Amino acid sequence: MSSKLSWGHTTFTLKFEWDADQPVCLAGASSPEAELVIDHPMPAVEVLSAAGGRLAASDRLSHTAVGAGLRYVSHEISETSGGTALNILLRSFRHSLEATASFEMLNGAAAVRATVTVTNTGTGDAVLQAVPSWSAGFGTRPGTVVDDSFGTWESISGTSDWLGEGRWGRRPLRGRDFPRLGEDLTGHNPRGALAAVSTGAWSTGKNLPVAALESPQFAAAWAWQIEHNGAWRWEIGEDTADGYFTLSGPTDRDSSWNKVLAPGASFTTVPATVAFGSDLVGAMGELTAFRRLARREHLDNSTLGVVFNDYMNTLNGDPTTEKLLPLIAAAADVGAEIFCIDAGWYDDSGNWWDSVGEWLPSTTRFPGGLGLVVDAIKDAGLVAGLWLEPEVVGVRSPMVHRLPDEAFLQRHGQRLVEHGRYHLDLRHPAAVRHLDDVVDRLVKDFGVGFFKFDYNVDPGAGTDHRADSLGDGLLEHNRAHLQWLDRLLDRHPGLVIENCSSGAMRMDFALLSRLAMQSTSDQQDFLRYPPIAAAAPLSMLPEQAANWAYPQPEMSSEEVAFCLATGLLGRFYLSGYLNRMPPESLELVREAVVASKALRAGISTSRPYWPAGLPAWTDPWVALGLRSGESDLLTLWNRGSTADIQLALPHLAGREVLIDTVFPVDLPPWKTTWDPAEGTLTVAAPTGISARTFRLTPDSPD
Repeated sequence: MSSKLSWGHTTFTLKFEWDADQPVCLAGASSPEAELVIDHPMPAVEVLSAAGGRLAASDRLSHTAVGAGLRYVSHEISETSGGTALNILLRSFRHSLEATASFEMLNGAAAVRATVTVTNTGTGDAVLQAVPSWSAGFGTRPGTVVDDSFGTWESISGTSDWLGEGRWGRRPLRGRDFPRLGEDLTGHNPRGALAAVSTGAWSTGKNLPVAALESPQFAAAWAWQIEHNGAWRWEIGEDTADGYFTLSGPTDRDSSWNKVLAPGASFTTVPATVAFGSDLVGAMGELTAFRRLARREHLDNSTLGVVFNDYMNTLNGDPTTEKLLPLIAAAADVGAEIFCIDAGWYDDSGNWWDSVGEWLPSTTRFPGGLGLVVDAIKDAGLVAGLWLEPEVVGVRSPMVHRLPDEAFLQRHGQRLVEHGRYHLDLRHPAAVRHLDDVVDRLVKDFGVGFFKFDYNVDPGAGTDHRADSLGDGLLEHNRAHLQWLDRLLDRHPGLVIENCSSGAMRMDFALLSRLAMQSTSDQQDFLRYPPIAAAAPLSMLPEQAANWAYPQPEMSSEEVAFCLATGLLGRFYLSGYLNRMPPESLELVREAVVASKALRAGISTSRPYWPAGLPAWTDPWVALGLRSGESDLLTLWNRGSTADIQLALPHLAGREVLIDTVFPVDLPPWKTTWDPAEGTLTVAAPTGISARTFRLTPDSPD
């Protein structure tokens, strides 16, 4: 007779089942919007060990011998300050291992955060090769019988690159990825899987740790994020009984990770959060709600100051007193609230790339001292900010000789070099002390209130110094990095820190739960930016998405408005030669800044949707919607199309909708036609390349 456990809150409930011969499995999930029954008995905890392996040879994370042998011991439910927690203790006598599956829900989100802690209860070492944080079957809608349950699901995932971040798409699972194999004739499950991995410290440099599954037929969707600033793997697989998805941090096969547990020692996985809804938009809305609840408390989370940064399409890492002073005055004049001096402020040589690391102000760039420029920023009523790349030391930096070899990531006793930089190992106290001294000095000497933390190299699989494996060294460094950030913000709670990494090569929630905002790209072509901006809320909170708005003096009014609209439904992030702009363009900038300040309260409580579908890289029309309070915000970019666009807004169907242009208000209006019966909005843009931000206010429902 099986045992059952139902756990959760009014927004989200999970059901588990187990018996003496079966491990604990997720058996169902329900929310006010959706419900699934999971008949496929996937162990909720999988542990791949050298002494256990898999029950069938494959490269999967599923079907491990340890996972199949873990048996229920006990469970504990506790109330937390923001929700509820569940810990399930499991034990495998054969493999001398215990595992605690820990789940946490926060009130107000249909989402659960999961980790697993494995403890060696034996007398010899245990070698771990992979420990996922989450493993579960897809599920089916209660009372629904279909011939091919797996074939009702679609995968939604994204890839990234420098200048091309967040390129998302969807496709049916049944097809190229998962053809019908006739595995039922063999009596065994298939061996393949659809996997996405990150192998180094650029956690979003190629594949994204956020993804989703959606079944329109079952009216259900899963969405997830692996919350780690290093290596990870998620996989989707098909078993004979049903599909499954598994979420993990680093693994032996993908990222050279293994962990040796001495008797009594434990290892805890990186967190993974899974959200649940009736469709992709619903599940991503719940993940958005969870992100807000789970991020570090900070005043900036709601104030969202307008930032001007001198880099993008402007000074490009070549700041001087002469160049900065007019930009500071212009930024203050249009209403910016923070001014960040980007890369180059520490450089005397004119070639700063491989000399970074000491972080002392240049004397040649600032003849009167950097303090003169910082004082000009403060005198203009702005918060002063600086660019910093804390985790690296250039090969020509004097810090190369002041820090010991052990303070850097290594291979076989040699410091790792990547693109002219050594990489600090934040497990070492000398590295931590150096960075603490740098930040504390800049805050004390210059009153810096904003930092842009960049990260332009990837050290690869990791370090073998004081580590069981390369991946183990990297994982422990990643965790030390997060601890350093936590302590820094504890010391300086008012600091606002932007997360950057050659654009968005590291836009994971481990960092975004701590840092205020995320530079979404280094893309300099304003026509290529809209799909990046529109997709950004899939990976982060809308209010964290710092999409560059970089209008230039030579642009037409419509092109200026296009650039500015790109930044409006996020953290408004301004650049460009404002001091050289004609009056009509400068007035558009002022209008956009005023609009951003009026919108930011709503943006910080909003949930995203994509009324033109997920943005594709070459789409002529791109759209991003935010549901906020009693109205929606919608930015629509036309990249040169002469055809109308029809947008799907099913949540507003059956209601009349008032459509107001938020920005720009004085350029030629677009024609909009609302069809309440179909819930569609048709838009015509007579001006070619252009963009508009609208407010959609429905009438009260009957």
